[in-house]
Amino acid sequence: MTDVSTGVLHTLFHSDQGGHEQVVLCQDRKSGLKAVIAIHSTALGPALGGTRFYPYANEEEAVADALNLARGMSYKNAMAGLDHGGGKAVIIGDPDRDKTEELLLAYGRFVASLGGRYVTACDVGTYVADMDVVARECRWTTGRSPENGGAGDSSVLTAYGVYQGMRASAQHLWGDPSLRGRAVGIAGVGKVGHHLVEHLLDEGAEVVITDVRPEAVRRIADKHPSVRVAADTDALIRVEGLDVYAPCALGGALSDASVPVLTAQVVCGAANNQLAHPGVEKDLADRGILYAPDYVVNAGGVIQVADELHGFDFDRCKAKAAKIFDTTLAIFARAKDDGIPPAAAADRIAEQRMHEAATAGGR
Repeated sequence: MTDVSTGVLHTLFHSDQGGHEQVVLCQDRKSGLKAVIAIHSTALGPALGGTRFYPYANEEEAVADALNLARGMSYKNAMAGLDHGGGKAVIIGDPDRDKTEELLLAYGRFVASLGGRYVTACDVGTYVADMDVVARECRWTTGRSPENGGAGDSSVLTAYGVYQGMRASAQHLWGDPSLRGRAVGIAGVGKVGHHLVEHLLDEGAEVVITDVRPEAVRRIADKHPSVRVAADTDALIRVEGLDVYAPCALGGALSDASVPVLTAQVVCGAANNQLAHPGVEKDLADRGILYAPDYVVNAGGVIQVADELHGFDFDRCKAKAAKIFDTTLAIFARAKDDGIPPAAAADRIAEQRMHEAATAGGR
């Protein structure tokens, strides 16, 4: 890693290493910052993706996560119809213990030194207030507070987009987009999950929740006594009569261990990188479980932060996020036509858009 005071960024990876254009390791000894910025693609425009603050076991684990998340952002932005490529940053550390104003300012200087190739925003462990601090050193920052020229909390539209993806899944599988009377299990009721609960209850769905944080569960249960609580995610995915499973926490929720015991007919949630490894999407299809690709249905947040760069308008963003319903249906149709799982169909559509943009741009 390189000390920020040198003004030099050490670029480790290029397009021949994992398909990423650039990976930057950042270190500022004074503030304790250690971070990774990964740019997967700028074919469609500047890379856009959030900043994750997480206590990784080591730098290698942090780099691997940044690479995976950045690639996912390229596909997400392409499917959302945005003129942005994919990027992601991770800060190594415990956000409750290690996050300081000095560290966030140092991080902002690193992002700024990329000259707009990467635009950052919130992710796990970072919040609107943090982006306000980062923006003091970097104009390529979104997800800021309205008081500082931003759009505020992007989890509102993320949840709305996931809700639209669920409605599309219901339309495709049951011939009716209504979720009234359907049992939906939500794993993770934090930033996004608690908004999703509200959408589902408003429509008359039956909701079952779980979260590793007792206070998050308690907040929902106290407000909505009708919501059932499962002991943990393993118990949730085994609930009899579950129609939809919504992973809304960290990635890897769909694995060799979880897929065989899933009782739900649909998986549609806000978590990124839900498939633990390639091939899980086929396992889901073989069991007759409809999977709404995560990076398609959870794109409401990135639609919002992208709009912020041009002068935020909530109604305009909500209208764009509502189109996730149509995009999800189109993916299911493509999957059926091509005889492939929905995740593969979404990848094909996204790759086609990126390829066409790269070709048109002479890349």
